[in-house]
Amino acid sequence: MRVLVVEDERVLADAIATGLRREAMAVDVAYDGGGALERTSYIDYDVIVLDRDLPVVHGDEVCRRLVEQRTASRILMLTASGDVDDKVEGLGLGADDYLAKPFVFIELVARVRALGRRSAPALPPVLERGGITLDPGKRLVRRDGKEVVLTKKEFAVLEELLRADGAVVSQEDLLDKAWDENIDPFTNVVRVTMMTLRKKLGEPQVIETVPGVGYKL
Repeated sequence: MRVLVVEDERVLADAIATGLRREAMAVDVAYDGGGALERTSYIDYDVIVLDRDLPVVHGDEVCRRLVEQRTASRILMLTASGDVDDKVEGLGLGADDYLAKPFVFIELVARVRALGRRSAPALPPVLERGGITLDPGKRLVRRDGKEVVLTKKEFAVLEELLRADGAVVSQEDLLDKAWDENIDPFTNVVRVTMMTLRKKLGEPQVIETVPGVGYKL
């Protein structure tokens, strides 16, 4: 899942990003509304965690422009106010969810995951295919009932393959969903991660390489 965190309090923004990365999400950060609009112009995010009170371009205006552009990204709006009127106003701008500060981080994670499921065709909370089950909420993978321990990136790659439901996923798409904007597009990190993932999942192999196209499960 690819997430954009837009928050001008840098310590908070970086803390949110670090926490979401620990949940096997690919996370980029923008510290003002202008940076958010720039990134969303060339990156498709599943979820945008958007603070309302932003410099350069106010969070409300960022939300309004994204909605006008018919973005597929789901927007979770953050604010220092938990008043009902403010929540109604935020949702009226087109936000998909609203969370007041201070918040409990596990609630933020749960809301981001819920919105991520809504950014694409509806999928069950637990993904399953070819004897493999993956529970994003519990960060748990099993093959034929036996637990498989994966790194964050291996987990993220497997999740994207399962979400594709048998369709081919390109290396570019995997880089986009499982890594952030700082990754070198010419790196062999996808191939290396795929090798270790296949080894951990064991035999018979369930991840197929489609030459010149990508991978499918």
